[in-house]
Amino acid sequence: MSKAIIGRKVGMTQIFAEDGKVIPVTVVEAGPCPVVQVKTVESDGYCALKLGFLPASEKSLNKPDLGQFKKAGVAPCKVLREIRCDATDSFNVKDVLKADVFAAGDRVDVSGVSKGHGYTGVIKRWNQHRLKETHGVGPVHREPGSMGSISDPSRVFKHKHLAGQYGVENVTVQNLEVVRVDVKRNAILVKGAIPGPRGSIVTLKSSVKKA
Repeated sequence: MSKAIIGRKVGMTQIFAEDGKVIPVTVVEAGPCPVVQVKTVESDGYCALKLGFLPASEKSLNKPDLGQFKKAGVAPCKVLREIRCDATDSFNVKDVLKADVFAAGDRVDVSGVSKGHGYTGVIKRWNQHRLKETHGVGPVHREPGSMGSISDPSRVFKHKHLAGQYGVENVTVQNLEVVRVDVKRNAILVKGAIPGPRGSIVTLKSSVKKA
């Protein structure tokens, strides 16, 4: 059965394994996440859980979101997300998911919004090469080069790699390992890096890839 929880990225650190190896980990504050709505195949055509995360005041929410929490009898939360799952038979409204939904050794997919880099050039955005620094190249060493646009078609084709906004995208890093779970601190330690800056909201789900 697939598992999932909403969390907040705390930051990166490192821990020591029993054999003395250093493991770089990302600390995620996972839950508690109250169940606001349970969707089933019979009622909605698919299975999903609507989870809340981080307590909020009523005045900070709009009426549609606040109405969902009042209908479920759950305290308002800043984050409200729907997560697909295989089955929802074992869940009820007002249930609370905590960090112990995962255990050490589990494999997870972590989704979040990547860091923003602003308006960037083709070298940083698309990993293109610099132009040669020989005679005649001029002050254009970091430019994208020729567009290949002559009298026909007299335009630049769509999807050409050019400068532009880089980052602030939904990114999923797959098949990461859960190294440690601290239920008292609502913390999950995931091996490696995950998307987003410190303090950003992330979603942990059971990995779709089999190790």
